Amino acid sequence: MVPFETEPGSAHPVGVTTYPSGVNFSLFSQAATEMELLLFEHPLDIEPAQIVRLDPFRNKTFHFWHVFVRGCGPGMAYAFRIDGPANPAEGHRFNPNKVLISPYARGIHKQLWKRAEAIGPDDNIAASMRCAVVDSSDYNWEGDRRLKRAIHESIIYEMHVGGFTRSPTAGVRHPGTFAALAEKIPYLQALGITAVELLPVCEFDDTDASVGPAGGVLRNYWGYNTTAFFSPHSGYSVNPDAGVHPGEFRDMVKALHRAGIEVILDVVFNHTDEGNESGPTHSFRGIDNRTFYLLDPNNPAKYANYSGVGNTVNANHPVTQKLIVDCLRHWVDDMHVDGFRFDEGSILARGEDGLPLAHPPVIWQIELDDALADTKLIAEAWDAAGLYQVGHFPGDRWAEWNGQYRDDVRRFVKGDPGLTGLVAARVGGSADIYQARGQTPQNSINFITVHDGFTLNDLVSYSAKHNEANGEGNRDGIDNNLSWNCGVEGPTTDRAVESLRIRLIKNFFTILMLSRGVPMMLSGDEVRRSQGGNNNPYNQDNVTSWFDWTMLESNRAVFRYFQRMIAFRKAHPALWQPYFYRGETNQRGLADITWHGTKLNSPGFGDPAARALACTIAGFGDSEDLHVMMNMFWEPLDFEVPADPGRGWHLAIDTFADSPSDIADPGQETIFVDRLCQVQGRSIVVLSGAGG
Repeated sequence: MVPFETEPGSAHPVGVTTYPSGVNFSLFSQAATEMELLLFEHPLDIEPAQIVRLDPFRNKTFHFWHVFVRGCGPGMAYAFRIDGPANPAEGHRFNPNKVLISPYARGIHKQLWKRAEAIGPDDNIAASMRCAVVDSSDYNWEGDRRLKRAIHESIIYEMHVGGFTRSPTAGVRHPGTFAALAEKIPYLQALGITAVELLPVCEFDDTDASVGPAGGVLRNYWGYNTTAFFSPHSGYSVNPDAGVHPGEFRDMVKALHRAGIEVILDVVFNHTDEGNESGPTHSFRGIDNRTFYLLDPNNPAKYANYSGVGNTVNANHPVTQKLIVDCLRHWVDDMHVDGFRFDEGSILARGEDGLPLAHPPVIWQIELDDALADTKLIAEAWDAAGLYQVGHFPGDRWAEWNGQYRDDVRRFVKGDPGLTGLVAARVGGSADIYQARGQTPQNSINFITVHDGFTLNDLVSYSAKHNEANGEGNRDGIDNNLSWNCGVEGPTTDRAVESLRIRLIKNFFTILMLSRGVPMMLSGDEVRRSQGGNNNPYNQDNVTSWFDWTMLESNRAVFRYFQRMIAFRKAHPALWQPYFYRGETNQRGLADITWHGTKLNSPGFGDPAARALACTIAGFGDSEDLHVMMNMFWEPLDFEVPADPGRGWHLAIDTFADSPSDIADPGQETIFVDRLCQVQGRSIVVLSGAGG
């Protein structure tokens, strides 16, 4: 290769910018004393074809190191070597022997990567990652646009890109890839969800391995150990070695958008895969450790570990803040994603001293950024160090995983007494959490299960976690799951137990779909996917975590219930309005919501023994009225039924009944004329009244 000519270049934009005449490289490092850009003609080349030494007087502006390489273009591979103080006691960990990737890299080559070689002082050029020069404008979107669906109209499906199709039962051409997910779009359409929330798809280190109890290697499966924030994970690509994974990701997004399904990414800005002081050096640590990470103020050689996994990103340093916002803009503008879920989002609220800030700059910039105005923003509003902030994220853009919703509904359906007031608050949109802040139900992401914890089937099949396969002596994962095994731990052939478990599954999903706020479900719950009681399968890239597509047939009745329940929610706008119930009356004189117990207008919110709750929800315009009766007691209870001011009640849902009688097809509901309704133990009945 003929050496490229170089020019001083520009500090901005930060990262890699392609032009017709060449490529501008810019990287921030406040404490670096020397920097080299390594250019590789092919990513598998051990030695660079050209080394560009950046002159601190010619190629540095403030703390930005930069160079323009004339004639360079897409397809070229690159990396950096950086020197500076090697003094961990002062927080500096520079090592010019380590080959580093840019935090702004939009494509990563990992064919040579060996994690162990990035640990310790020795040179690792033969086992390091390479960045790919990517032209983000070089893609035919065919007119694709982000869908911009109002969040209160959303029904979110949390899923793992690889696990959704990695099982041989998926019957796809390229299992475990972005392309395979696109093949399954008809299934997602049939279910009725409106958005997929993808577990991390930013490049992560799946070679970060541990040893299982039987001595086998357990690799990182979930992906909560980001390597490169701007690059799609190459492991989900059909051709991971070709450096074309950004295009394959875009193909998937485009296909989902054509089907009317939005794409939300789970992003992990709270830590990186470089881990603690014993971890590898491949990016932030070797570029400017003190800038990008929070260090222990009493011992800067160690990392503050608010994330629980070794290090914590210094999110509110101005440079890191810029990187995070630039990254979000990249995924929105260049990759057309529709939103983000922020893992351990409360870490974004911590200042450079690690303490919570009243007005965290990065959170507020994301909230106020015009480029993200139509983007869904969802916070996991807690972190591993105990900072719990449900109800604290600001503005109308930030929604939150509502952990209080999960816990209250789990306890109620399990049969715990005295929860009717709390459950009414959750069904009504959690006004007790959000209303005083000027927020609305659309700030609440309601859920029962997510990837972290039991599946819905396991929630009713196990009273204790069973994480032995993770190789941590069953010490990992939470112990307080608020679960109940219905009398038998794990799988059973007992028909009565199986019937009860199916009923509880339907109860959970019914409450979720009847609640104001934004419902989110876990992939596979609709077919009773089980993890064998493992509530933390982060390293189980196997049948424990994979979607078993044969279960669609064996649990067809449960799938049908989920499908119809989603359609039921969509058909009743009163369930998903973006404001709290506020006492309005419809044309038939019904208040928007009226709470009851087994007796009308007597909800018994103060009764410590209460396990029954009912409500009447008014429909407006042509929408039907609804009367909901929830009996979480183990014996049948008689509920009073209000006189319907319309044309009479119809039985729409009875979770005690077998399929297809458990939820009626539209127009097939049976007339209900009694003034009392017997609701069987641990079940829910919903009546619908004619609108208009």
